[in-house]
Amino acid sequence: MFLALRELAFARTRFGLMAAVIALIAVLMVLLSGLSSGLVVDGVSGLMRSPIGAIAFSEGTKDDSAFTRSEVTRAQSQIWADRDDVADAELLGTAIVNAKNADGSALDLTLFGVEPDGFVAPSAAEGRELTGTGEAVLSSSARDAGVDLGDVITLDRLGTELTVVGFTADQRTFGHVDIAFVPLTTWQEVHAGVTAGEQADADAYDVASAVALRGLDGQVPDLAAGDAAAGTSARTLEAAFDSSPGYTAETMTMEMIKAFLYAISALVVGAFFTLWTVQRTRELAVMRAMGASTRFLLTDGVLQAAILLTGSLVVGVGAGLAFGSLLEGTGMPFALQSGPVLTGAALLLGLGLAGAAIATARIASIDPVTALGENR
Repeated sequence: MFLALRELAFARTRFGLMAAVIALIAVLMVLLSGLSSGLVVDGVSGLMRSPIGAIAFSEGTKDDSAFTRSEVTRAQSQIWADRDDVADAELLGTAIVNAKNADGSALDLTLFGVEPDGFVAPSAAEGRELTGTGEAVLSSSARDAGVDLGDVITLDRLGTELTVVGFTADQRTFGHVDIAFVPLTTWQEVHAGVTAGEQADADAYDVASAVALRGLDGQVPDLAAGDAAAGTSARTLEAAFDSSPGYTAETMTMEMIKAFLYAISALVVGAFFTLWTVQRTRELAVMRAMGASTRFLLTDGVLQAAILLTGSLVVGVGAGLAFGSLLEGTGMPFALQSGPVLTGAALLLGLGLAGAAIATARIASIDPVTALGENR
């Protein structure tokens, strides 16, 4: 540790510049983690914060946008409900619609058609729960669009009117659009294209987008057996996230950007310590000539990198969290979560140490004779 600390103090300008670069990478990592988590929350928070354990779509439905392509029947829902490993099974309808508030302002909403007394219907933190047709409980984030309790929302083209009777306690969005929970019958009429004041055909009240499932004691039911009986294609709730609009493309893009960031971090740290090792080759050779072992010099070099990386990451992560907290209230899809941030910091530290270890491994090839002036 003596050599490592002495060099950190002696070459503080060079190490300070390197520390600044690592800190900036850490800030970028925190912001990317927050943006990635924010996109997930903004895309599927309506599903994440629901009691649903699995979702069954119609058989053969493609993974992407299955919520808008699938259509299941009440009979299929009943087959799932009759299974011994299923606690609850009910129809769930989804549709993204354009609407207008009472003051004429445009709104984008995702309609979730649910049974008012079913397990998917949310509790209202303000107002009341669904009780009848023509009512809606909206995501709390819909308030940012100027929606208030008692407002009457009119769906474009159909003219269907929805009275806002409550708001959820937290953000509930799907496909980056606020969710409006409506009675299943209302959703079925919208899905059938029935205009205001008209009645849909009897068959329209027998279909929905999917079957929402909840297993016994919080366990996921036997999806393969249920699919075979009901003729559906079921997947766990997390797997169903990929079926929401744009979810897969967004998450894959963010993961690729973060992977490049980690690779760049390892290369930058490795390149710095490679150059630093080359510059101090003579000093290291002298220590070898004085009896220092290769293991001692390698440990000293890696500890030096650990001190630099740890200090830089603490500063960078702290600055990133401070800056990120300012972004959370701006309407940007940004959410700071401890898990992704800590994982990112650990990866930066681990990859940085790996890069430094590879760079300082050249110490093992230093010939003590070099210190005696053989190359002069």
